[in-house]
Amino acid sequence: MSRASCLFQLWQTPPTRILFRSSKLSQGLYVIPGVKFYPPPCSCKNIQTTSYEDVNGKASYVPTIKIKKEIEEKEKSSEKLETVGAFQKLPMVMPSFDILYSALKKAKRVSPTKGIANIAKRERNRSAKQLDALMKELAVPLRTYMESFPKRHTLHPYERSLIELTLGDGNYEEVLCNVDSLRKKVVSVAKEHASLCAKSVTKREAEDRLVEGMKKVEATFNHKGKAVDDLLNIAKTLRAMPVVDLETPTLCLVGAPNVGKSSLVRVLSTGKPEICNYPFTTRGILMGHIVSNYQHFQVTDTPGLLRRCDEDRNNLEKLTLAVLSHLPTAVLYVHDLSGECGTSPSDQFIIYKEIKERFCDHLWLDVVSKCDLLQDSPVVFVTENADEDGLELAKYRKMGPDGALHVSITDEVGLSKLKDKVHEMLSLQMARIQAEKGTQEGEVSI
Repeated sequence: MSRASCLFQLWQTPPTRILFRSSKLSQGLYVIPGVKFYPPPCSCKNIQTTSYEDVNGKASYVPTIKIKKEIEEKEKSSEKLETVGAFQKLPMVMPSFDILYSALKKAKRVSPTKGIANIAKRERNRSAKQLDALMKELAVPLRTYMESFPKRHTLHPYERSLIELTLGDGNYEEVLCNVDSLRKKVVSVAKEHASLCAKSVTKREAEDRLVEGMKKVEATFNHKGKAVDDLLNIAKTLRAMPVVDLETPTLCLVGAPNVGKSSLVRVLSTGKPEICNYPFTTRGILMGHIVSNYQHFQVTDTPGLLRRCDEDRNNLEKLTLAVLSHLPTAVLYVHDLSGECGTSPSDQFIIYKEIKERFCDHLWLDVVSKCDLLQDSPVVFVTENADEDGLELAKYRKMGPDGALHVSITDEVGLSKLKDKVHEMLSLQMARIQAEKGTQEGEVSI
């Protein structure tokens, strides 16, 4: 067959029935008639495998705005939400002076690359490498701190409240921002002077630029190094915060200041809070533990609440509300009707009704403390008018809320019954926690 007729036959053959088989260049291309052609599989990793419908119903490989939003929401929802205890995972922060001293010491030990015969080139190399080493020794710890300290929005709501109320609103983020700013400034200055060292013409010029660069980096770090020390203090403060196990039943003592909450914590648990006869003795959340019938429980002593709206409350009072709002606690509400605490019974009554209505879902137990100081006639402060008060308040002044236990730490009255009631309530709290955990696991499995 002539060459022209072969080409004519190839031209007449349908494309779907041609198989091109490549071999060595000397052998050329061969056509096998009657065999269908299938494209070889593509091994490109970046190939688009998902198609989307466009407005005309045709397949399109350009993601729509809706698909992009769904992807962003999925990535956002996949961000892990920390449980309580994140503060105990914080890194140990070195003082700024120690970081700088260690970095300078290590950088000065860096030697030039071996094999450089030219004196000027060797000095340029040594100077640039030392400044680069100094930059890394300073920047790496700062970057580690930035990555290890959690973002506030990923924390448990309770620990988020602790940061705001203990450190002040926005101070946590501000200090982290200052540390990151210091890192960027150190990197910028060190790179600038390392570049100058690399461009030096003589050995003396490289040495002078190295000294100048070292001083400049050191001055930059010292100027903004306070941010590192601020972060060190924040780490100490947060690490000292009490850890609450969400799966362990917790008893929270609540009431007005100086009503005897701390004394009851000492009786009920291993906690040893400060006990003094002045308001707001409890300056934070204090933890204790109860072991009863081989069961382990937690007890928290909280700052006292005064009669005022939430906008006027101080940070100590807001800590108490944060515990009640964000932790699954049982409430032991303490009342002092003796007049010794400094808050009138009528004010305590108003505070009590507000808190119980707000946190009505919590398990609840009322206790009237200092019953050894109670007299036959109810205590009425000078600022109060007993004649104008209703029957409910008059009853409260005399006996406290309905069903309240009367106890006395001094005379040891009612303490045994109180412990039994507390254990009963915490056992009920344990059953509630386990039921909620089982429900959540069931929802996850579905």
